[in-house]
Amino acid sequence: MEEILESVGLAGQLWFHKADKPFVGRDKICLLEKIDELGSINKAAKALGISYRTAWDAVNLINNLSDFPLVEKASGGKGGGGTHLTDLGKEIIRKYQLLQQEHQSFLVSLEEKLGDLSGLENFLDRVTVKVSARNVLYGTLANVSYGTVHAKATLTLKGGSLLHAIVTRSAAESLELHEGLSVYALIQAGSVVVADDLDGLRISAGNLFEGTVRRLLNGPVNTEVDLEIPGGDTISAVITAESAQHMKLQPGSRACAFFKASHVILGVAC
Repeated sequence: MEEILESVGLAGQLWFHKADKPFVGRDKICLLEKIDELGSINKAAKALGISYRTAWDAVNLINNLSDFPLVEKASGGKGGGGTHLTDLGKEIIRKYQLLQQEHQSFLVSLEEKLGDLSGLENFLDRVTVKVSARNVLYGTLANVSYGTVHAKATLTLKGGSLLHAIVTRSAAESLELHEGLSVYALIQAGSVVVADDLDGLRISAGNLFEGTVRRLLNGPVNTEVDLEIPGGDTISAVITAESAQHMKLQPGSRACAFFKASHVILGVAC
């Protein structure tokens, strides 16, 4: 039987970049458009056929990577309170829509010039990845010190808070870490510890952030906590449901999140 091969076509997304780093693309633009239209993260998620949690996480990521929030959220139960776009968020949508049509025309023209793309298929599959870490923060390297085996890096987040990371020296050299470099910091939610009161408590964790609880996702065993820190970044943690009840956590309450510097993964845009 003759094998039928599917042709490889050219497709892509238009992304806005900030400081030469990818910032927001079509999927997040669609979410922003629905939030602007419906005034609710929950309603926007239902309209797009995604879960509320996925939409909430996307909004947190957008605001974390932006110098100024694109979405302003209000606490108010599972469905969230009233939500609206800032002027910057609306301007991002307007400019994206203006450029999208020209971008699609460019792809059609480029595909005609490139011809057969089948030789690129396997390579492109290998270099396209997603990450499972719940926390993706964006900052600028304020300092990097190299030791024999490890390197310690200090990032300045957009709110001015400092985040510390310890990675192997070889990893730091591979990333070419240096002062002033824009870097992504990834932390798994299970590595983050939450406390409601640190008075009299001494901790060895290299990172400690105080903030406001914005969302609680309660399960029978665990509870997911979203903590907004100064500057608008959100740090997510997974703790036991019993601990959340004991601390009486609720949207709007103050709390602290801390995690080890060695639990931070650093990344830079290629």
